[in-house]
Amino acid sequence: MKENFDIIVIGAGHAGCEAALASARMGLKTALFTINLDMVGFMPCNPSIGGPAKGVVVREIDALGGEMGRNIDATYIQMRMLNTGKGPAVRALRAQADKDLYSKTMKATVEATPNLVLRQHIVDELIVEEGKCVGVITSSKVKYGAKAVVVTTGTALKGEIVIGELKYSSGPNNSLPANKLSGSLKSLGFEIARFKTGTPPRVKSSTINYDVTEIQPGDTTPNNFSYDTKDEDYLEDQIPCWLTYTNATTHQIINDNLHRAPMFTGIVEGVGARYCPSIEDKIVRFSDKPRHQLFLEPEGRNTEEVYVQGFSSSMPEEVQHDMVHSVPGLENAEIMRTGYAIEYDVVLPHQLKNTFETKLVENLYTAGQTNGTSGYEEAAGQGLYAGINAALKIQGKSPLVFGRDEAYIGVLVDDLVTKGTLEPYRLLTSRAEFRLLLRHDNADLRLSEYGHEIGLLPEERYAKFAAKKEKIEKEIKRLAKINLKPTAELQALIVSCGGAELKDGIKAVDLLKRPEMNYADIKPFIDDADLDNREAEQVEITVKYEGYIKKALANAAKLKKLEARKIPDDINYQEVGSLANEAVQKLEKIRPATLAQASRISGVNPADINVLMIYLETRGRKNA
Repeated sequence: MKENFDIIVIGAGHAGCEAALASARMGLKTALFTINLDMVGFMPCNPSIGGPAKGVVVREIDALGGEMGRNIDATYIQMRMLNTGKGPAVRALRAQADKDLYSKTMKATVEATPNLVLRQHIVDELIVEEGKCVGVITSSKVKYGAKAVVVTTGTALKGEIVIGELKYSSGPNNSLPANKLSGSLKSLGFEIARFKTGTPPRVKSSTINYDVTEIQPGDTTPNNFSYDTKDEDYLEDQIPCWLTYTNATTHQIINDNLHRAPMFTGIVEGVGARYCPSIEDKIVRFSDKPRHQLFLEPEGRNTEEVYVQGFSSSMPEEVQHDMVHSVPGLENAEIMRTGYAIEYDVVLPHQLKNTFETKLVENLYTAGQTNGTSGYEEAAGQGLYAGINAALKIQGKSPLVFGRDEAYIGVLVDDLVTKGTLEPYRLLTSRAEFRLLLRHDNADLRLSEYGHEIGLLPEERYAKFAAKKEKIEKEIKRLAKINLKPTAELQALIVSCGGAELKDGIKAVDLLKRPEMNYADIKPFIDDADLDNREAEQVEITVKYEGYIKKALANAAKLKKLEARKIPDDINYQEVGSLANEAVQKLEKIRPATLAQASRISGVNPADINVLMIYLETRGRKNA
C-alpha cells in the first residue's frame, strides 16, 4: 500500500464532503478522493438547497454538526420560507445558491479540516480481503489502504450523457466518469441498477425579457439553515427568481418531436425520477394541462447563466432551442448550456444494513445517489450518516441509527434499506408519518444531543443549545402558572384577533392554545421572559400542538416496542411456519434487523408479523 487511512471516501459531491468531514472531525485519518478537484461540492443540477422535507434534512445535518447548512448560509443569493400559510409540519426553507461560490467555499472547508486529505484520483477497484474492504486501487494502479471505505460516486458511476440521438460516456457537466468501479462492485456480487436524471438548458440573463414574467423575491425576515448563523448577517441584497409558463406552442413543439426524444425512442435505458420528470415526460403524462410552471433561477452573482427550473430535457439541441424560444420571456433567450439526461449505475439499497454498511462486504459503506436517491440534500444527509457510522465502527462504538420519529434522515435511511427503490428516490413530507415531530424549527432539539455525543457538535455550540432548551421548557411551565384576568385591555386584544371574549380568568398557556392567539399577542400581559424569536416560536408550537404532539409521541412509543424486538441474523425464514410465500421472499431479501422494520416491508402483512413474533418468542424460550 502506498498510504494507509482510517477511512477513504470516494467522490467529493455533497455526500462525499459530509462523510469525509464527519470522519475527520471525529478524529480519524480520512482521505477524500475526487475525479476533479474543481468539482468539490459541485451543483451539476439546480442551483438551490432546501425545499419541502429536504430543507428539514439540511437543518438536521446542521444540528448533528454537518456542513451543508453553514455552507449555504455563507453563499446564498436568495432565501425563502415555503408553506408559511400552512402548519409547522410542512414549512420548509429554500435557498438559491451562488453555485460557484458554494463549491469553492466547501472545498476551502475540506482543505482546512485537520485529519482530512483531499486528492484527485479515479478509483477503479475496491480491495476486499476475507469479506472486508481494506482499500482501493486508483486508475494509476496505486493501492491505498483503509479500515473502511465509503462510496459516494453520484452520477459519475459509469455515467453517460444523452442529448437527442447523441450518447457518450461522461460524468455530470461533461466531467470524467468512473467507468471501472461499477464492475468492481458487480464482481463482489452487488446488484446494480441503471437510473437516469436530467437538467434543463441554461440561458443568458441579459437576453431574457423579465417584463413578461412574475418576480419571485426573497424574504425580508431573517431565516437561516444553520443554528450558528446570526440573524444580523442575513443578506439584504438578494437576487430574485422569476416565474413563467409553457404554453400550447411549447407543447406542440415537444409533441411534434417525440419521435426524437431519447426517453421514448429507447436511447435512454435508465429509470427516471417520478417526482422530477423531464418536460417531454410531463407533456405526455399530463396532456390535459395547458401549461407548466418554469422558474428562472440565477446561478450566481458573477455569471449570466440562468437555470430554467422545470424544463429538464434530453431533446436534440435544435429542438431545445425551439422549445425555449416558445416560452414567454425567453423568445430571444440565448442558450448557454444545452439540457441533457444522464444515466448512471446505482447500488440497490436493499443490500445495505441500517447503518449503510453493505451486507455483502464488511466495512464498505455507500451513500448519496449511489444508493438510488435524487437531490443534494438527501445525498448530504446520507453522506453524514455513513461517515458517522463508519467512524463509530472503527472506534469500536455503537452505531447511530435514527428512528422514523427522530429525523427525516431516519425516514430516508429506513425507506431505502427496508423498501429499496426501483427509481430515483426523493424525500417527501408525505413519506414521514411523524412529520409533526420532524419540523424545520426543532431539528436542534431532536438531534443536538446525538451530535454532541459523537463528537461533531462543538462544546460552545452545545452549550448554546442546552441554554435554549432550558429557556423553552421553563417558559412553558411558567405560562401554565400565570393566571390572566379578563381585563378590558385583554378582552380588546382577543376581540381584535378574532376570538371570543373571556367569561372568566384563564391560564396564559390556555390562552396561547387558542388558534387566533400567538406568543407576541400575550407577551404584554405576562412578565417578559427574554426569549428570542426562535425560542418564542418553539414555545408557541409546543403549546398549540400539544395534543397532536402527544398523540404522535404515543404512536412512536408503540413503534419503539417493535423496534426493540431484534431479529437474529441467522434466522431461516423458510423454517418459520405459516408465513406467506411472498413474505418469505421479501424477508429473505431484506433481512430486517427488527420486527418494526419487517412490518414496513411491502408484501409482509400484519398476519406475517404475528407469526414471526410467535416464532421468535418460542425460539427465545428454547434457547434460554
